[in-house]
Amino acid sequence: MENEELIKQCTEKAQKWLAPEYDAETQAEVKRMLENPDKTDLIEAFYKDLEFGTGGLRGIMGVGSNRMNIYTVGAATQGLSNYLNKCFAGKDNISVVVGYDCRNNSQKFAEISANIFSANGIKVYLFEDMRPTPEMSFAIRRLGCQSGIILTASHNPKEYNGYKAYWDDGAQVLAPHDKGIIDEVNKINSAADIKFEGDKDLIQVIGKEVDDDYLNQVHSISIDPEVIKRQKDLKIVYTPIHGTGMMLIPQSLKLWGFENVHCVAEQMVKSGDFPTVVSPNPENAEALTLAIKLAKEIDADIVMASDPDADRVGMACKDSKGEWVLVNGNQTCLIFLYYIIKNRIAMGKMKGNEFIVKTIVTTELIKKVADKNNIEMYDCYTGFKWIARQIRLNEGIKQYIGGGEESYGFLAEDFVRDKDAVSACSLLAEICAWAKDQGKTLYDILMEIYVEYGFSKELTVNVVKPGKSGADEIKAMMENFRACPPKELGGSQVVLVKDYKTLKATDAAGNATDIDMPEPSNVLQFFTADGTKVSVRPSGTEPKIKFYMEIKGEMGCPKCYASANATATEKAEAVKKSLGI
Repeated sequence: MENEELIKQCTEKAQKWLAPEYDAETQAEVKRMLENPDKTDLIEAFYKDLEFGTGGLRGIMGVGSNRMNIYTVGAATQGLSNYLNKCFAGKDNISVVVGYDCRNNSQKFAEISANIFSANGIKVYLFEDMRPTPEMSFAIRRLGCQSGIILTASHNPKEYNGYKAYWDDGAQVLAPHDKGIIDEVNKINSAADIKFEGDKDLIQVIGKEVDDDYLNQVHSISIDPEVIKRQKDLKIVYTPIHGTGMMLIPQSLKLWGFENVHCVAEQMVKSGDFPTVVSPNPENAEALTLAIKLAKEIDADIVMASDPDADRVGMACKDSKGEWVLVNGNQTCLIFLYYIIKNRIAMGKMKGNEFIVKTIVTTELIKKVADKNNIEMYDCYTGFKWIARQIRLNEGIKQYIGGGEESYGFLAEDFVRDKDAVSACSLLAEICAWAKDQGKTLYDILMEIYVEYGFSKELTVNVVKPGKSGADEIKAMMENFRACPPKELGGSQVVLVKDYKTLKATDAAGNATDIDMPEPSNVLQFFTADGTKVSVRPSGTEPKIKFYMEIKGEMGCPKCYASANATATEKAEAVKKSLGI
């Protein structure tokens, strides 16, 4: 009975898509779904509306209200246009930047969005071809725009596309604007409410001029240009994994002075099908297979990769045995901030008002590095919009010098307000040059950090619970952890519980203090006497609950890594047992 009711609802919804304002191709596909005795496609496409959330849109491409297509993208753009026209009612010339990545339909969706903005009297700066997300953020600030969008699904599988909305500071939208835009998008009832007929006089195509400006600004964050001159032959292997990084990252490395850059030819081909990888995610070893193969052939110093919209960076280096190993997101962030702090101090570039930012689930070793070097550090929620918020709050008062998160995103500059693989790859090359100048590798630098600041092993455990019953289970798990937090983890007493939903931190004696965060969030953290940290949160986009673990240890010497890692791995298993996962 329940299924019949669902089919009825989906049928009624789908029939509205047979109205004349929908194009012939869309109508034909809707008819096919309606006439098909198997209603799976119909239900999947229409059982709900693709939700415009705080991060924008993301979904599988296809026909239907629950898919990425010109109508769902159109509704998002019309809603954003209405909100901009309300928000900046007295302003003569409201303007936006529109960017897109390499994915199938990204350019089409971007051009349709440009038409809709212009049909609503909004000036559009449209990139001439695919470009990295960070450059779109830069362009909003550089061109003095009120908003911007980029069509990308980051490193999702090829079936997906997405739409991210940004505000006038170049950061993804935060309260109150996120809710304001969502309300306007939800008021769009059908294709008839969308103004598709563009005004070409209001659309300006941008490209090389913004590229050059951006690349020059990125070059300005180089800390030690002299070390690059000495190590200009550093052997770099780079792959854009078929994405936007190919437009600017090789160029940026050249501008910084690196003359021995080898790009993975098969992956320097723009493609939304990502034909050479299972998933275009630089966090996965599989996506770096071709890059590591090339690195072995030429005996490279470093492998670097950017995801399709070039905001995340993945890397691999040789370990002490000469084997190629992946550097994880926590280690990446730690290495970047260690280098920035250590070398800004060495070069006399510190003025005393500098600060860094990390997310609450990112390694606490960064706090140790900051404290030892008297640098202020802020903790914020997961997502780069929160790092951007911290930069905005300190604008004109304190100097941002870097920030990142465990999910392979880093931002070394304040003229962009989202994670940036263009500057990260350039700075990574400088770090490797600095290491090589001392006869060391990137791996050696990481080992030195562990010896000086303590060892730390981070791992994420995803517990997947699909469907409605899964969502209920995840909710129950969070409620249970809240009501009965663990007393011990892996044999060590829990000495502090942070609940970001109530914004209270409670110690073992039951004393509660307030947590200073901009809003509540459904995250729990447990800290133990031996330095273990476990963060628990339900995923906002997938049917899973995530456990971020950080296990502390000591490393007496750079060669002690294997034993420290083995001990931490054993401890992690005990912690999992304590958590019941």
